[in-house]
Amino acid sequence: MTIHPLAAPLSAPARPELTGGRRVGILLSHGFTGQPASVKPWGEHLASLGYAVEVPRLPGHGTTWQEMNATRWEDWYGELARVFDGLCLENDVVVVGGLSMGGALALRLAADHPDRVSGVVVVNPAVATRRLDVKLLPVLQHVLPSMPGIVDDIAKPGVTEHGYPRTPLRAARSMFRAWPELVATLPRITAPLLYLRSSVDHVVDDLSEPLITERVSSTDVRVVRLEDSYHVATLDHDAPRIFEESADFLARVSTR
Repeated sequence: MTIHPLAAPLSAPARPELTGGRRVGILLSHGFTGQPASVKPWGEHLASLGYAVEVPRLPGHGTTWQEMNATRWEDWYGELARVFDGLCLENDVVVVGGLSMGGALALRLAADHPDRVSGVVVVNPAVATRRLDVKLLPVLQHVLPSMPGIVDDIAKPGVTEHGYPRTPLRAARSMFRAWPELVATLPRITAPLLYLRSSVDHVVDDLSEPLITERVSSTDVRVVRLEDSYHVATLDHDAPRIFEESADFLARVSTR
């Protein structure tokens, strides 16, 4: 198995001398068919401010789409949960976040562990879709191994997320099947939520935002519009704003 040279996980320890004496950690997840490179700059910025940062490589990602087709939602969530447990052991406060499917996985962590998650930061998360072809996946996955990919929806010229050029259908089917249960657990989320949403997104449609923001039990929900980026906003024109908003959010929720 060959791993993409940019797909190595990011792990940075807390520097409490920069964060008011508290050890504050954040777990960031990349999205479906992506890899750590899509969120590493985000994580590196937060690490420079003294936060402990973990950006894992989800199983089946950063290698080949064929390998990913042998992995499922449970595998991706299991890896995040493992890293989350480690962060909780080493830090006083832990926040979870992610891009696209990574945001959905972070929301599920927050729903499963409301007592241990102090905040949630998501960028263009997906928990539902209006796409009609998704309804055909139960049949298509047995006929076609993959379809054209959904990577590099980025407004900034010359930028790539280094994702897969093909979408593995069996893996995709497992993600779509996990969404209804995830949506059902959203009311269990009580932590503050920072929701960053691109005004133009060619991957995730407008169905997910109200499902998330109206169903969580969080009393602290902030929605930020990203006007100059597409789906992979963490690498796009609005990346500096994502970094700044996230840093402000971390500083606020870690002092509660």
